[in-house]
Amino acid sequence: MLDIAELLTFIKVAETKSFSEAGLALFITQPAVSKRIAALENNLETKLFDRIGKQVQLTEAGVRLLPKARKIVEDLQDIKRSMTLQLEDVSGELRIAISYHIGLRRLPPLLKRFQENFPNVQLEIDFTQSEDAYQQVLKGLTEIGIITLSDKENHLIEAIPIWSDPLTCVVSKDHPLANIENVTLEDLAHYACVLPNENTFTRQIAERAFGKQGLKPKVRMNTNNFETLAMLVNIGWGWSMLPSILVSDELVVLNHADLNVERRLGIIHHKQRTLSRAAQAFIDLLKTAQST
Repeated sequence: MLDIAELLTFIKVAETKSFSEAGLALFITQPAVSKRIAALENNLETKLFDRIGKQVQLTEAGVRLLPKARKIVEDLQDIKRSMTLQLEDVSGELRIAISYHIGLRRLPPLLKRFQENFPNVQLEIDFTQSEDAYQQVLKGLTEIGIITLSDKENHLIEAIPIWSDPLTCVVSKDHPLANIENVTLEDLAHYACVLPNENTFTRQIAERAFGKQGLKPKVRMNTNNFETLAMLVNIGWGWSMLPSILVSDELVVLNHADLNVERRLGIIHHKQRTLSRAAQAFIDLLKTAQST
């Protein structure tokens, strides 16, 4: 197999008619030049240069090789230029799985900006639950996920935090717990609540907090739509845990450290998957939201 470095060295020696000048032009030593030429001659099983005194001349075989070597090098450079242009072109299909909450509350302006910046990218978005999006990325069904990040690490998943999303425990203003200064888990356990489904990261936070004291929340209804949970709390169906961004003046925040916690929202992708240019561009765009 021909070595591109050996061909480049051959061309430079042929052009300069000097091993030392070829070395200077290629930023290598003269012995390195000699070694490359010897390797090329050995590979081709023919002599390419005659060294007569201080003069270096092409042999007949060398004369025949020179235009072919130049063509090979030119073709390789064309391939490299072509690949560089392709890699710089952000296009193609990008599959993203996004949690409903983030999709509604965080992403609209970023999605708009991405499409304006990269109009040749076809976005295929699945609005779903964070847990489902996580599994899609883990199984290779989608390239990136924008979700509530799990507090459990997985060696196959790269997680990049973007937003802080505090969770608050809330009740309606006329709820019996609304005027209690320091609510305990025992207090909460006596009253109905409305929470996300059991498989969600948010529900697991509540279950762990209650479980540490041998308690269970009295769940009246499950729904993964936070806007619906906020409405149900407002009409008095029970207490809940809501992102602070959804807490209106109609609700009262209960003071309990285990239930007023910080969630992290961000990006996940599979560590063993090579990201497309479109995916990397999307991730870079979302990172700009970290400071906002």
